[in-house]
Amino acid sequence: MAAGKRESLSANDWTAAALDALARGGLGAIAVEPLAKALGATKGSFYWHFADRNALIAAALERWEQRDTERVIATTDQAPEVATRLRNLLRLVFTAVLGDTGTGSVELALQATATHPLVAPTLARVTERRLDYLTSLFTELGLSRARARDRGLLAYAAFLGHAQLMHSTPALVPTGRALSGHIDRLIETLTTIED
Repeated sequence: MAAGKRESLSANDWTAAALDALARGGLGAIAVEPLAKALGATKGSFYWHFADRNALIAAALERWEQRDTERVIATTDQAPEVATRLRNLLRLVFTAVLGDTGTGSVELALQATATHPLVAPTLARVTERRLDYLTSLFTELGLSRARARDRGLLAYAAFLGHAQLMHSTPALVPTGRALSGHIDRLIETLTTIED
C-alpha cells in the first residue's frame, strides 16, 4: 500500500477486527469508533458494509461459529479413525485456548454475555452442535447414546474450565512440556472408555 493511500476495507476486514476486539475486551469492545480508528478507517466505511453495530456483532458471531466450530469439525473429520479424531479434536481445543486472542478468549467473552439477544441463540446453537459432535464420536467409540452424551458434556465442560483457568489464573496452569503432559493426561482421562 502506498504511503498516504489506503485500500478500501471489506466487510470481512471489519468482521475480523470485531472478532479480535471481542476476544480482547468482550462484547462491549465491539464499538464502531474504536474499530474504525484501529483499522485506520472512517465510520463511513463501517456504514458502507453494516447497518449498525448489531449487524457487525451478528457477522462476527457467524464468523466465530464457522471458524471455531464448523471448520474445526471439518478438520477433525479428516482423520480416518474415530479415536484419532477425538484425540485430535481435544488436543486442538485445549491448546487453542492459549494466548490473549485465542479460541478461549472469544468463548469466555461470549459466555459472559450469554443472555445478550444476539449472543444467546448463537451460543446455544454452537454448544448444541459441539455436544452433538462429541456425542457422535463417543458413540462411535462404543458408548450408548446416553453415556456418549454425558461424556461429551464432560469433555465440553473440561474445555470451558481449561479456558477459564488460562484466562483468569494462568499461573496455576502448567507451562511448556508440563502443559503438554497435562493436556495429554486430560485427553487420556476423557477418552478412556471402561467396559
